[in-house]
Amino acid sequence: MQQQELRLFEERRILSVSQLVNEVKRELEVRFRDIWVKGEISNLKLPPSGHIYFTMKDGDAQLKAVCFRMQSRYLKFQPEDGMDVIARGSLSVYPPRGEFQLVIEVLEPAGRGALQVAFEQLKVKLQGQGLFDPARKKPLPLVPAKIGIVTSPSGAAVQDILRILNRRNNRLDVLIFPARVQGAGAAEEVARGIQYLNTRSDLDVIIVARGGGSLEDLWAFNEEVVARAIFASRLPIISAVGHEIDFTIADFVADLRAPTPSAAAEIVSAARDEMCKRVDTFAARAMQGMRSLLRDKRHRLEHLAANRAFVDAHSRLRFYLQRLDDLNGRLARVLPSRLEPLHHKLANNDRELSRQMQTYLHTLRARVQGGEQQLRAYSPLAVLERGYAIVTTEEGSVVRDPLQLADDQRVEVRVAKGEFKARKEPDNGI
Repeated sequence: MQQQELRLFEERRILSVSQLVNEVKRELEVRFRDIWVKGEISNLKLPPSGHIYFTMKDGDAQLKAVCFRMQSRYLKFQPEDGMDVIARGSLSVYPPRGEFQLVIEVLEPAGRGALQVAFEQLKVKLQGQGLFDPARKKPLPLVPAKIGIVTSPSGAAVQDILRILNRRNNRLDVLIFPARVQGAGAAEEVARGIQYLNTRSDLDVIIVARGGGSLEDLWAFNEEVVARAIFASRLPIISAVGHEIDFTIADFVADLRAPTPSAAAEIVSAARDEMCKRVDTFAARAMQGMRSLLRDKRHRLEHLAANRAFVDAHSRLRFYLQRLDDLNGRLARVLPSRLEPLHHKLANNDRELSRQMQTYLHTLRARVQGGEQQLRAYSPLAVLERGYAIVTTEEGSVVRDPLQLADDQRVEVRVAKGEFKARKEPDNGI
């Protein structure tokens, strides 16, 4: 009995937790590979790593799910709590927690396409940020001289636009920025085209155009980068994408939506054509009015010329012109005789003024010379010339009394021809 129990114990296979979990993981990954699961998203988590974690659930069960960044970056919509989705992936186990989870490769909204959901989500987002606000939309120029077009240079859209402009014989200049309008990188090229055309100072309006297609074909014009470029545009933008039934995010942000590229061409050229017609009409009316006015004035002038009053006025004018000539002649004769005495008087006054000025200057010069002599007489330098001297201390004080000086004190003596130093000798009872 004991030997049988020992043999049964030796035959038992004992697994560690890790071994068991890893075996289950391998089995699940083989058994449940590439499966489709439908459920509702709950407990959605969007960490900075770019991975997406959530729980898929229905009325009876729930399942952990993860969509790693390598796959989540290709999603066309933003997952949300409460959204019904269909996921394709493989079942696996996360050993640290012993939980099995669905590792998602593809995620789609249930009942609606991912692109449609992404379109609606971005529309709500941009509308909330004011990008669709009618108050910020710019008016189209009344008479555009040059337009920019962002589109494929080989597509039907640009051909339709040019055909309409040529048919109207319109004098509009056109600048085309070639851009892909479908596929990877198309949205970035369209946005770059809008930004470049805004650097041009010779453009008045921009048309963003593409022919018709499916939602996938038109998707570049539903990207946020294009919407932001349109919103930031300095120039007014007409969105002409697809057919009349097609709506894109670019249509909502643009200053004007044209149902087709051809309609956009009609819009930008219609205003110019209408203005040209109005100018031609106004010019014709102005010319007709000018001719009528000239006829009326000519008839009026002819009537006045034949009128007796006009003839009398013309005769009086000739009389006054002759009278004016007579007065001019008399003035030319009388004026010199009146001015000659004044010239003589002015010359005499000039000579008298010169004589008086010379006398005054002579008197003034004599007074200055006399004052100069008195100034010399009273000058200290004149006193020195007579043999006197000025004695000062080294500090510059004038010495007027010997008692101001101490014995052996040095002084400075100034005479007429210069200076020298001296020293006071002791009195010694003398």
